[in-house]
Amino acid sequence: MLYSLTGAVISKGDNFLVLEAAGIGFKVHTNQRTLDTLREGASAKLFSHLQVKEDSMDLFGFLAEEELHFFELLISVSGVGPRSALSILQISDLTSLSAAIQEGRPDVLTRASGIGRKTAERIIVELRTKVQVGKSADIVKKMETDADLAEVLINLGYSREQARAALGKVDEKVVGLEERLKAALRILGRGN
Repeated sequence: MLYSLTGAVISKGDNFLVLEAAGIGFKVHTNQRTLDTLREGASAKLFSHLQVKEDSMDLFGFLAEEELHFFELLISVSGVGPRSALSILQISDLTSLSAAIQEGRPDVLTRASGIGRKTAERIIVELRTKVQVGKSADIVKKMETDADLAEVLINLGYSREQARAALGKVDEKVVGLEERLKAALRILGRGN
């Protein structure tokens, strides 16, 4: 019914924002990455999914059309609701998530809040043929390294968001645990 909304971000809350379009404020549930990207007062276009239940209507929004399609794939799996799907999307980027599914790695998916091993395995079984990524083993290895590095940075006193942001800015050509940690610390030291 609703495919996208364009308007101004008038407020943000925990896991949602309010987007004013045509004089109407729409409460749009989204992930933290999207919330971090958008600032209040800014104009935004969100690709949306409307979930209608007997007692409620919830709107979910994403900055990229690919994120919307991946979200819809996730909620097509029995036992995966919209909030669990948002939690999975928070783990990493779509390429890394697709690689984890393709490689059959439920341990990666269980990092999401509300996703147990059985649900993760069901996601893998049902979506493995629907997601395709080249060099998926290398992508999953980098993802695991970055998860370990994020924990190290958190133990050093940085927030989870700061750790993820810094690791996201590290050049893809930088490989190895120690080299990626040094690069992330340099980024955090510059305050970028």
